[in-house]
Amino acid sequence: MKLREIPFRELNEKNIVSVSRYQVSQQQAWDEFVRHANNGTVFHTRKFLSYHPDDRFEDCSLIFTKRKKILSVLPAVVREEEDGISLISHAGSSFGGPVFQTGTSLKDTFFLVDCLLDFAAANKIDKVQLTLPPLIYSAHPGNYFDFALLEAGFTYCKREVSSVIPLDFADEDILLTFSDEARRAARKAMKSGVVVRESEDYNTFYALLENNLKLRHGVRPTHTLPELLSLRDLFPDDIRLFSAEVEGEMIAGIVLFVCNARSGLAFYISHREDRQEFRGVNLLFVEVIRWCIQHRLNYLDFGIFTVNMRPNWGLARFKESFGALGIFRDTFVKIV
Repeated sequence: MKLREIPFRELNEKNIVSVSRYQVSQQQAWDEFVRHANNGTVFHTRKFLSYHPDDRFEDCSLIFTKRKKILSVLPAVVREEEDGISLISHAGSSFGGPVFQTGTSLKDTFFLVDCLLDFAAANKIDKVQLTLPPLIYSAHPGNYFDFALLEAGFTYCKREVSSVIPLDFADEDILLTFSDEARRAARKAMKSGVVVRESEDYNTFYALLENNLKLRHGVRPTHTLPELLSLRDLFPDDIRLFSAEVEGEMIAGIVLFVCNARSGLAFYISHREDRQEFRGVNLLFVEVIRWCIQHRLNYLDFGIFTVNMRPNWGLARFKESFGALGIFRDTFVKIV
């Protein structure tokens, strides 16, 4: 799909904001901007997005500049759907949306939304859909962008709820933040000889995960095993597997994505159904929370417990037992 460039949009005599499509030659500048941004995550980096095969998506990532300096970057794809051409940020990651520098003004945020809609209209894009990271991923949380979207006619497509633990306590107090039941289960795991350690045995974990998801939900993991291993190789410091073991046998595991300097995401959580009596998952959460605190993360995100805004009550209750609270993961949409 050939898209037009919009060379610039003159907003007033002094401020010029332009939007252009991302080029491969800009990868280093893009990832450097994301690394130092207010709300950038690993999912926004070109390094992460590069694991997708070239034929999976048609990339339409955008760079917004002001006075020849990057104002924002937006990872995105275009896709033909039943109701027309959609620009989506991002169809290949947990969330997308634009990445901003700390201190981006309300006016510049409005200018960016205007530019985005101009780009969409000029290229006969019928719909723009943006899934934003929860506010815990921002160094300085704010809602300028949400406000600008609503003022421009965007609406909430859906508001999923993610379970988040604020890590505002010492690691020796972890069990005090658990419910009585979760605390007893973690202590039972310790007494039963469960050992938690970091592991490189992704093959065993993936087999456990595949079986667990098939039995419980009839679905497959988001990533294939080669994709997960590829991501691990790309981000050896930021993608980590924690294994709960009994006599050296993995009975449960968590794959943690360190999304940025503030927050981690427990991307995959799985266990062996026939070893539930050991309560391996409970002890895993203790040690993953401990690791996050020791590495100075502010939040641990357990992921959403809603699907199309319908809650899984059991999953919500389970995550609440570890001290998790609900926070929105919003998706905005506008028919252009």
